[in-house]
Amino acid sequence: MSPRVDIKVDSVAYDEKNLTLYVNIHQIFRIWAIPFFNAPVSLVSVLKLVRYPPLPPQPSYSTPINPANGSVYGSTSSEKPLYFIQSQNDLYQVNEFFKFFSQFGIVSGLLLLWQFIATVFCILGATMLWPISWVEQNVIGGNREKSLGDAVRG
Repeated sequence: MSPRVDIKVDSVAYDEKNLTLYVNIHQIFRIWAIPFFNAPVSLVSVLKLVRYPPLPPQPSYSTPINPANGSVYGSTSSEKPLYFIQSQNDLYQVNEFFKFFSQFGIVSGLLLLWQFIATVFCILGATMLWPISWVEQNVIGGNREKSLGDAVRG
């Protein structure tokens, strides 16, 4: 898709138990076929890792243990393990994903406008319909032990 991708890693979190690496990344895609086009996006990349050499099996009662350092005899614990990427999953938010298709931010601007309009309608709906919610919670549903008069008096 792009001959040049600039990447900046913002933060990294490692889940040792599940061998999973979470990387917060900023990327800038530049497509050579479209001059002056670049798509700066933010994403979280989830990397599933595989350890090599694998951990030795947990010692059992019959496994000989070296009393000097507590390691299993015959294990190569002196070598540092290597971690290889087994799979990668890039997670983009919707507004970041639309930056790939947007020339000069037109689609991203329309998406931002749509989100603003939806927010305004949510606020208006919550403000205008709060009496119905109050009656449902205090009289009909939530507090059955109160009558309408008790609920109004507080």
